[in-house]
Amino acid sequence: MSLKYNPKLVGSAQHLRKNMTDEEKELWYKFLKLLPITVNRQKNIGNYIVDFFISSKNIVIEIDGRQHYTAKNKAADDKRDAELASLGLKVLRYSNNAIRYDFRIVCESILRHIGMTWDDLRK
Repeated sequence: MSLKYNPKLVGSAQHLRKNMTDEEKELWYKFLKLLPITVNRQKNIGNYIVDFFISSKNIVIEIDGRQHYTAKNKAADDKRDAELASLGLKVLRYSNNAIRYDFRIVCESILRHIGMTWDDLRK
């Protein structure tokens, strides 16, 4: 699937790739980068930059810091998720705390959504 993107966001996406949060780095280097499928970091989709994108599974992964839990930002996230869903994408959201304290559970959730198991990674 070829997704349109806003070319004005390319520079911002590049900046975000170079300056990932600690939680994004942990998920990327300890798990997502090791998957046997392509995972993009800070992918420009439409008018958004998503944290991670697995195009072969139409899955977006977002890592949310505490700013996402204000009423205003929650509403913006809901709108964004709806727009991404209208493109046929499933958005998975995990909190920074989940990455820090429940890392394995986050990884297992992602594996379930992409139709894989830990055993698939050992092959």
